[in-house]
Amino acid sequence: MPPKEPMLCAPRECIKGLTMSVHHCQLSDDSWTSCHVLRGTTRLIPQNLVLRVLGVSFHNWVTMGRTILLHLICAFLASWSISLVKAEDAYRYFTWIVTYGTASPLGVPQQVILINGQFPGPRLDCVTNDNIVLNLINKLDQPFLLTWNGIKQRKNSWQDGVLGTNCPIPPNSNFTYKFQTKDQIGSYTYFPSTLMHKAAGGFGALNVYARSVIPVPYPLPAGDFSLLIGDWHNTSHKALQQLLDSGKSLPFPNGFLINGQTQSSFAGDQGKTYMFRVSNVGLSTSFNFRIQGHKMKLVEVEGSHTIQNFYDSLDVHVGQSMSVLVTLDQPPKDYYIVASTRFTKFVANAIAMLHYSNSHNPVSGPVPPEPTYQIHGSMLQARTIRWNLTANAARPNPQGSFHYGQITTSRTIVLSNSAPLFNGKQRYAVNRVSYINADTPLKLADYFNIPGVFSFDSIQSEPSEGPTSMATSVIPASLHDFVEVVFQNDENTMQSWHLDGYDFWVVAYGSGQWTNASRKSYNLVDATTRHTAQVTQINQVITESALPMFPVLALILALPFCPLFKCFVVKSNHMIINV
Repeated sequence: MPPKEPMLCAPRECIKGLTMSVHHCQLSDDSWTSCHVLRGTTRLIPQNLVLRVLGVSFHNWVTMGRTILLHLICAFLASWSISLVKAEDAYRYFTWIVTYGTASPLGVPQQVILINGQFPGPRLDCVTNDNIVLNLINKLDQPFLLTWNGIKQRKNSWQDGVLGTNCPIPPNSNFTYKFQTKDQIGSYTYFPSTLMHKAAGGFGALNVYARSVIPVPYPLPAGDFSLLIGDWHNTSHKALQQLLDSGKSLPFPNGFLINGQTQSSFAGDQGKTYMFRVSNVGLSTSFNFRIQGHKMKLVEVEGSHTIQNFYDSLDVHVGQSMSVLVTLDQPPKDYYIVASTRFTKFVANAIAMLHYSNSHNPVSGPVPPEPTYQIHGSMLQARTIRWNLTANAARPNPQGSFHYGQITTSRTIVLSNSAPLFNGKQRYAVNRVSYINADTPLKLADYFNIPGVFSFDSIQSEPSEGPTSMATSVIPASLHDFVEVVFQNDENTMQSWHLDGYDFWVVAYGSGQWTNASRKSYNLVDATTRHTAQVTQINQVITESALPMFPVLALILALPFCPLFKCFVVKSNHMIINV
C-alpha cells in the first residue's frame, strides 16, 4: 500500500517557510519582530503586517502588553510556517549498505549481493513528486552503481546510475543519490548497472503511488504484491563477466526465480481484488506470466495507465514492468502462479502460490501450460497494450491531452543490431559499431569539452555495409527535436531496448525490414509511453520520442544531456547508443 504522505517535509536549500517556537522570537524595536528561523538565521517580520493579520490594532498592541501579543505573533508565524512547509513535496531519506552474502536461490550456496542484508533488495515505496535522498555505501570489492529503471531524470541525469553519466562508486566509498519522482506513477525497479553485478542480486522493486488528490482509473485494491522475476545462474557474477570478456555467450540459465526464491506465496481474501506488480529483472530471458484459473486486468505499464483489457497470460521482456489487477473470485484453495521462459529451446518455470486466506486445500492439478502462440502472437499481444486516453496518470490532466501524433518528426534514426566476430571474439554492434565504455563519463566530457572521449561521427544514424569498428558511439540531437527511432533486429535473438532516464511512445511493431511505407501502420492516437521496448527476432519496433515531451524537459536538453539507448539483454552489452 502507498506510504503515508507526511504533513511536514524537510526544507529545500532556500525554503520559503519558517519554523520556530515562542522562545525563538523577541522584539527588536517598535517596528519589527525578530525570529530565529531555519539554519540558524534570523528574519525580521514587520509588526504592522502581523498585527493586521491578527486583527489587533496598534492601540491594543500598546495597552494589552507586548509580552502577551508576542505569544500571539509567534503562534501566527508558526501556523504560517506549517502551511508553507506543507506545500513542499515530501523528502524520503534512506541509507543502503551494499555487501556480499551467501544465499541458495536454487538450492546451491553461492555469493549474492545484499542491500541492507536483504536479497532481493528493500522495496522502495514512494508517492508522486517525492524527493528521494539515498546514501549508498559500497562494501563490495568492485566499483558499483545502481540505476533507477524508468525514473525520469529531469535536470539531474547524473543521478541515473549508469556509466555514461556517473563514475562508479569505489569500494568502501559512498554516493548520495538525489532524484524526484516528478509527475510519475507506476511499477519500476532498481538494479546494478556495473559489470555483471545484476547476476548476483542488488535489485529490488520501486513503486510510485498516486497522490491522494489524483484519482486512479480503478477501485483501490485491497493490497499489492511486487513480483521480481528473472533468470538465474549458479555461476558467480565474476565468472560470468570473464565468460563475456573472453568473447563467449552466456549459457542457458540454471533456473528462474520469483523474488529470489523458487517457492513464494501470496495470500489474499476471497472476493477481494489485489494488484500484482510484475517486473522482469533477469539477464537475458523473456517470460510469460499467468495465474491458474484467474483473469488478469492490465491497468498500468511503466507509468502509463492502459486500456483495461483482460488477459490469461502476459509476456514480459527483460527490463519491463506492468501492473495487473486480480480478483480472488474462485473456490477457496491454492493456485499456481507461473512464469515460464519464452522463445528458448528449453522451457524453465518459476512457480509461486496464490493462497486464499480461507483455504484449507493445497494447490492441485498440472501447472498451467505456456501459451501456444509464438513470436507473432506475442507481437500481436503487445499491440493491444494502449493508452487510456481519459485516465490521469500522475497529473490532473488526462493522458490523451498530449497529442503526440500531431507533431511533425524532425529526423529518423534507424538502429540495426548485429553479432559480429571481432578479432576472433564474439561482440555485438549497432550500425556496425560495437560500444566501448569511456573512462570519463560522457556528460563530464561534454560539459568540460574534454577531447578524445567520444566523437559525433563514430556512428551513422542508419545501417550501412562495411566492417565492424569499436567506439564510444554518440548520435547528436538538437533541443526540441521530435525523433523517430526504428530498431531493426536481423538476429535470431530477442532484444530489449531501454532509454535511461527518459521514455518514448511505442507507435508500431512490425515484421521484416522497415520502410517509409511502414508509417501507414503507426498508432498515432493511443500508443503507450514506455522506457523499455522489446524487439523480436528478425522484427522491428518503431518508437517516437519527443525531446522534450513536456515543456519542462527543454531545460534538461538545454544542459549537457546524454540519454542512453541500451540493450538490456546482457549478452548484448556492447549495444549502447548515446543520444
